[in-house]
Amino acid sequence: MNAFPVELCDEGECPELEAFLIERIYEFNSRATGYFDGRLIGGRVRDEAGELIAACNGHTWGGCCVIAHLWVHEAHRGRGLGRALLHAAESEAARRGCEQIVLSTHSFQAPEFYEHLGYAKQAVIHGEPKGHASIVYAKRLIVSA
Repeated sequence: MNAFPVELCDEGECPELEAFLIERIYEFNSRATGYFDGRLIGGRVRDEAGELIAACNGHTWGGCCVIAHLWVHEAHRGRGLGRALLHAAESEAARRGCEQIVLSTHSFQAPEFYEHLGYAKQAVIHGEPKGHASIVYAKRLIVSA
C-alpha cells in the first residue's frame, strides 16, 4: 500500500504543477531519446486596436511540431486567420527541421478545416467529451535544406 497520501490541487495551483510536470517529463524524454532540442512555438494576430483575435501555440521537439491550441475569435472566423497561423507555424517548424505537425481537435470544432489544409486523420477517441470525439491529425512537412 502507498505510504504517501495523494494531495489534489485546487485550480489555482494547477498551472504551476503543469509547468513542473512539463519540465520533468521533457528531461526524461530527452534523456531517453537523445533529443534536447525542445522549443516553444506560438503566433498571434491582433486587430487594429491591439486586441488579440487569433493565436496558436505548441512546441517543437525531436523533428516534430505539436500544436496544442489554435483559436480564432468568433467574429473573425472565416477570414483566413487560422490558415495564416498554421502556415506560419508549419514554416517555422520546417525551418527548425521538423518533419511533421501533430494536433488534435474535437469533432464539434474544426476537423474539416484541418483536413482542407492537408492534415490526415490518425486517430479518433470517442467519448472525449461525452457525446463527441477527439481527433488526432498529422501533416508531413517539407524540411528546408
